[in-house]
Amino acid sequence: MPAWLLWVIVAAVLGGVEMLSLTLVAGLLAVAAVAAAATAALGVGGAGQAGAFAITSGLSIAILLPALRRHRRSLTSRPRSGVAALVGQSAQVLELVDAQHGRVRIGGEVWSARAYVPEQVIPVGAGRSASCRKPAHMWSSGWALTAERSMLA
Repeated sequence: MPAWLLWVIVAAVLGGVEMLSLTLVAGLLAVAAVAAAATAALGVGGAGQAGAFAITSGLSIAILLPALRRHRRSLTSRPRSGVAALVGQSAQVLELVDAQHGRVRIGGEVWSARAYVPEQVIPVGAGRSASCRKPAHMWSSGWALTAERSMLA
């Protein structure tokens, strides 16, 4: 079996590990294995192949890995929007909130709301702080907010 084929197999295995782990390190090592396969295909000896693998993996881990991790962190710290942006804002009850209906004002917008506990009734004028369990539903101190904005202002 030619040496370049062994390096391609190593690259494929490392690529599979990367897909399962999502750590980025195995992916960078897979790229280094491809570089070693290329040197093997050019007829370079085993020491040269190992050197290509070591240099490529060392440089990619030292230079690319920190940049990729910073980029990944920046993707997760995006500003919230939609229902998630309402979390922590105060809500004013505009219409009696029970298990079937209700209206609240959050951030200048009117949202429909439902009581989280079926027997509970929240009177008009009550102020609450919105929190969220699921993207489409919010609840706070016994009331749930549905993810639909009212066209009534």
